[in-house]
Amino acid sequence: MPPPQVLLINIAALAPSHLARCPTLSRLAREGWSAPMKPVFPAVTCAAQATLTTGVPPAEHGIIANGLFDRDMLTVGFWEQPAKLVQAPRVWGLLKERKPDATCAVLFWQHTLYADADVIITPRPIHLEDGMIPWCYSKPAGYYEELCGTLGPFKLHTYWGPLSGIASSRWIVSAAVHTLREKRPDLTLVYLPHLDYAAQKYGPQSRQMFRGLQQLDDLLEQLIAAAGSNTTVFVVSEYSMTPVTGAILPNQLLRRAGLLAVREIQGRELLDIERSGAWAMVDHQVAHVYCQPGAIELARAALAGVPGVEFRAPDHPRAGQLVAVAPADKWFAYYWWLDDKKAPWFARRIDIHRKPGYDPCELWFNWPLPRVPLRPELVRGSHGRDDAPAVFAVRGPHAPPRAGQVAMTEVAGWILDCFR
Repeated sequence: MPPPQVLLINIAALAPSHLARCPTLSRLAREGWSAPMKPVFPAVTCAAQATLTTGVPPAEHGIIANGLFDRDMLTVGFWEQPAKLVQAPRVWGLLKERKPDATCAVLFWQHTLYADADVIITPRPIHLEDGMIPWCYSKPAGYYEELCGTLGPFKLHTYWGPLSGIASSRWIVSAAVHTLREKRPDLTLVYLPHLDYAAQKYGPQSRQMFRGLQQLDDLLEQLIAAAGSNTTVFVVSEYSMTPVTGAILPNQLLRRAGLLAVREIQGRELLDIERSGAWAMVDHQVAHVYCQPGAIELARAALAGVPGVEFRAPDHPRAGQLVAVAPADKWFAYYWWLDDKKAPWFARRIDIHRKPGYDPCELWFNWPLPRVPLRPELVRGSHGRDDAPAVFAVRGPHAPPRAGQVAMTEVAGWILDCFR
């Protein structure tokens, strides 16, 4: 019998109800099996991907959000890429412990910069004074440039932001097909992002979302066909979106309670973490509230007055002293200013690194002016709560036994079991 191969496809924002609209996915589920998957909390990209690749929850791997607050430097960084930020062994390393000659390819997953996988491609733009080079880090060195010679360069602006769409997933699938044929890895992980942004901008049940599903299904047919009949194919999502009708602004609430401080510079208000009794790093429907000693209950009281806001106990040292959760039909915006004229310079720009929170309003850049609108009510879909199921489907010679519901922490173990 040929040696086992595994392909793990991670599709952002795919919900169980979407499978019926995707012939390729539906066929895979019929030939194997599918079930709703319980996401981790928070149900956001980086936390979920770390769990899918480690088999442990955020309390153990430490990726508590898409952003991380450095308490020593008093800085917030979103979408940081180094692999060592994940504080648990990854599935490709665990596989090599079982099978030292196994090879693994990881395409476009978070926290794979400098990882110990054999083949890696991950966006790593180079910022210059007069612009940006939309480069990708790759392993082996030069592999991205090799792919560019065949596929053309990866267009980073189609990966996230206002121009995101099918073009990013199409390039990733082409790169994955090339990798499967030329590198023949034992384990291949592929992340396809584009549904995420249609769901946020237009809603999870929108015409644009359904069109994206049709486009996605065509790409999946190519990718699964390239994997071959001996490959066990896992298809997962990290979360599903819920419709939202507005935002909650926790930093404004904390400011009105006298807890959040700002510094005004040239007429603009900047968050002053040093002097703040409490402030919030927001991420979709979850807010990590970092508090000075003695301010935790004051911060809780400031946020608890909003109907539907809940609190979770922090379960990792990187988490805020309070972890607030928005009601299902709302999300958290990072704004702290009370007058839009005093918003910081980066608020109206696409700037995913300086904002202490994910800003989906960047999807409306250039509408109607070339700047990000400060209108959180525009957002139509969000995620982060763990009560909206994700997707799990599998087909192949080493598929695990059928289950009625799947926990996200089970996936990595099932992948490793394919190689017993």
